This record gives sequence, C-alpha cells and structure tokens, in this order.
Amino acid sequence: MALNFAIGGWLRRAAPRAPESEPRPPDEPRRADAQAVLRRLEWTVIRRLDGLLQGDYRTLFRGFGLDLADLREYQPHDDVRYIDWNVTARLQVPHVREFQEDREIAAWFLLDLSGSVDFGSQGQRKRSVSEEFVAVLARLLTRYGNRVGAILYREGADQMIPARGGRRQVLHLMERMRRFGQARGSGRETDLGELIEAAHRSIRRRSVVFVVSDFISRPGWGRRLALLARRHEIVAVRLFDPLEMELPDLGLVVLQDAETGEQMFVDTHDQGFRRRFAEAATLREAQLRGALAEAGVDCLELATGEDIDQAILRFTRLRKQRSRLASGGGLRKAPAR
Repeated sequence: MALNFAIGGWLRRAAPRAPESEPRPPDEPRRADAQAVLRRLEWTVIRRLDGLLQGDYRTLFRGFGLDLADLREYQPHDDVRYIDWNVTARLQVPHVREFQEDREIAAWFLLDLSGSVDFGSQGQRKRSVSEEFVAVLARLLTRYGNRVGAILYREGADQMIPARGGRRQVLHLMERMRRFGQARGSGRETDLGELIEAAHRSIRRRSVVFVVSDFISRPGWGRRLALLARRHEIVAVRLFDPLEMELPDLGLVVLQDAETGEQMFVDTHDQGFRRRFAEAATLREAQLRGALAEAGVDCLELATGEDIDQAILRFTRLRKQRSRLASGGGLRKAPAR
C-alpha cells in the first residue's frame, strides 16, 4: 500500500504548507497564455523538428491514413506486419493486405489529466510536458491539412473535443486541457480503462491515437488497449519523473496521493524503505512494459526536464529501425524505450 501510494503521489519536504497566495514553482507554460506557448513552440521545437524530419512526419506512424484496397498472396519482400491472419488461416496460404493512402490523417489524443500528472521534480510538471507534446504534434499535423481531436479524462469524468483542422483547433485543445485539468477531481483512483473505453465509443474512423498518460492507474487497461489497437494505430506516450523511480535521501517527508488526498509520513533516510520503493517502481515498470508489449503498442517516453524534440527524434529513429527489421527479418516488435 505505502509503496504504490508513494509512486503515484506528490513528494515534498515535511514543512508547513505555503499559503495559497505564494507563487508556485516555475512550471510554467500553464501560467502563460496558450497563444504565447504555441508561438514559442512554433519558433523553437516545431521549426527544429520540421527541419530535421524534412516534412516526412508520416514515417512516424505505420498504417494510419490508409484504406484497405486489396488482398494478395504473400511475397518474400513483403512486410510481415501486413499479413491478414484470418484470410491466411482460411485459405492456408499467407495473404497480405494492400492499402491505398488517404491524403488526410485523423489524429486523436487520449489525455490523462488526473491528479498524478501534477507531479514534477525537475522544475516542470508532467502536466506541462503533456501540454507541450500535444501542442507540438497537433500543430505539425494540422499544418499539413490534417485533423486532430482529443478525449480528456480525469478520475471518472471525460470530455470529447471533435477532430478539426487548423491552428485555432490546436489553441482550443490547449485551453480545454488547462480548464479540464484545473477542475477538482472526484477523489477516485485513475482508471485508464475508462478513457480507452470512451475512445472505443467515440472514434469511428481509423486514426492514429496517442495515449498520453503516466499510466498510474488501476490494472486491467491493457486488454482494452489491445482491442483499440486492432482498429487504430496506437502510440503510448508515457510521462514520468525521475523521482518516481528512485527516492533520494531527503529525511522525513510527507507523501500525498494526488488523487485521493491521503497523506503519510516516511523517513527516506531509511535505506530499507528506499530499496523497497525502488523495487516497487521496477516491478511497476516491468508490468507497464509487459502490458504495452502484449497490446502491440509502441511507447514514446517523455521525462520532465527533457527536450521534447529530442525525445520525438529518438522515437522516430527507433520506429524506422524496427520497421526495416520487421520488413526484412520478420522480427517481433517490442515497445520503444
């Protein structure tokens, strides 16, 4: 109980709580106006990414923006990911799907805005990392005439933003993220299965879907994610903070669950406690990677304090490399680090 509780909550020194009137830590894009944040990202991250990707953002994603055109027998040079196993089983001969490219891409962001994403120890919270990532990807996509939408989730409540194009849609999405994230939570534990189920109901057309979350949730969401991945191209965008993986020696601290408000005092000077904390974090990490691998979903990891463009470029290189391996040797894919 205590270790799971610690991983999911705020960590701060055991000191009197500061008055609400005092300024918050420097997180913040959140204090700035959405227009100013997007303008800053366009001049820095987006411009740099656009040059490095040379406009070839489609290579980031396999299979979205495509319509099924035909089935034919498998040839040695074909990509094994496009084998239609149902047809292959019926005909006893391997068949692959052929696709016709659709000029328009529909992208959806499933956004976990629960209390745990308010955590951050690197001068930046996971929530602001999520906002900047969404702004960057949404703007890259809408600049080429594509549509973006979102489903916002916070402890049992969700809201949908229909997919539209244009810069105003990106600004609208950013503003809705802020308003929804600032709303008081229900005190319930996060259940990502509810967010994924909302996507099942709402997203009709085959799309690329970004699940942006710290994946601190009740178990059981992996099966629903696997079902969603049968119809859509899924990218898990995992938000994390280094302090969630290994607890330093800070002396006596208060751990507070950001969703339920429950608090407890712990002595981080105790080596045994820090070791158990690290073991619990390692176990949770293994369970997360196992769930994503079983669902066949790639993972882009975003740490607080990390440059978003570097994380996206690293993920792009890994996707391209695995695509070449899959088409050449039929290797089974695993989530990207």
